[in-house]
Amino acid sequence: MSKYQFKKNHLLGIENLDPEDIDLILETAESFVEVSTRNIKKVPALKGKTVVNLFFENSTRTRSSFEIAAKRLSADLINFNSSVSSLKKGESLKDTVLTLEAMNPNIIVIRHSASGSPYYLTTFAKSSIVNAGDGFHEHPTQALLDALTIKQVFGTIRGLKITIVGDILHSRVARSNIFLHKKMGNDVSVVGPPSLVPEEFEKMGAKVHYNLKNGIKNSDIIMMLRVQGERGAGRYFPSVREYRNYFAITKELASYAKKSFILMHPGPINRDVEIDTSLADSDKSVILQQVTNGIAVRMAVLFLLKGAMNESVDQKRPGN
Repeated sequence: MSKYQFKKNHLLGIENLDPEDIDLILETAESFVEVSTRNIKKVPALKGKTVVNLFFENSTRTRSSFEIAAKRLSADLINFNSSVSSLKKGESLKDTVLTLEAMNPNIIVIRHSASGSPYYLTTFAKSSIVNAGDGFHEHPTQALLDALTIKQVFGTIRGLKITIVGDILHSRVARSNIFLHKKMGNDVSVVGPPSLVPEEFEKMGAKVHYNLKNGIKNSDIIMMLRVQGERGAGRYFPSVREYRNYFAITKELASYAKKSFILMHPGPINRDVEIDTSLADSDKSVILQQVTNGIAVRMAVLFLLKGAMNESVDQKRPGN
C-alpha cells in the first residue's frame, strides 16, 4: 500500500481533500472489495470502536452501505432514528450530538438537510465526523465510490471526460463529483435545462451545456442524476414529458459518446424519465457496481479515520 498517510480527522467533503487523499482512499477501498467477496465478510480493523449513523433524511443506499461497512470492520454500531428522538420534543442538534458523545463513539456519520451541518458538528464534537450528504452541498462518499467504479473500468481516474446530466442545481452528488474530477485533472461538463444549471458550476471549472447531444459528445462517463421532485425540481421545467424529450439518455443519444463509455447514476433511477430502461439494463450501465463499491469505499473511509490511527498505513493492512 501507499506510504502516504491520511491526515484528516474528518471526511467533510471532497473540496478539502488532496489528490493524494483521494488516491489513498481508493487504494484502500480496493483492498476491501476483496473482503466483500469472502465467505466471512469481516475483518477486525475497527473492533472496539463505535460508529453512530445519524441520519435526518430518508436514505436506503447510503445508510445501509455505512451500516454494512461498519459491521464488516467489526465496529459496534448505533443507528439513530431521528423520527422517534428527543429532537421531536425540541432538543437541538447540538444537544442530541453531545448526548450521543457521552456514550464515547469514535465516528459519527451524519446526513442532514442543512448544508454545512457536518462542519458545525466539528466545532464541538470530539468524534470524527463523516458527511453522508448535507443539503445541496456535498456527498463525498458517493463521489468516491463513483471514482472507484471508474478506476475499475478504465484503470485510472485521470485523463477522462465526464458529463453529468440532469438536476445539477439540487445535486450534492454533482458538486462532489465536480470537485473530485477537477482535482484529478479531468474534463467535466454539466448538462441540463438552464433553470437547473446555474452559473456557479462554470466557476467550479465545469463546462455548461444545455443540449444533451453536445454535452455528451466524446464522453468517457455519462452520469445521470435523479430529478429531485422532493426538493421542488419539478417547478424548474414545464413537465416531466418535456424534460424527458430533451434530457433523457437513450441508446441513440449515447452513440455520441465514446464507444467505451459507461453509464452511471447515484440512484434511485426514475426509469424512462432520466434513462431509457433498455440502456439502464445494458452492459454500458455500472449502476449496480456503484452500489457494491459503496460498501468498500465507506469501509476505507472509516478505517482510515480510526482503524489506522497512530499507525503507518503500511504497518496495518486493512485486509488483515
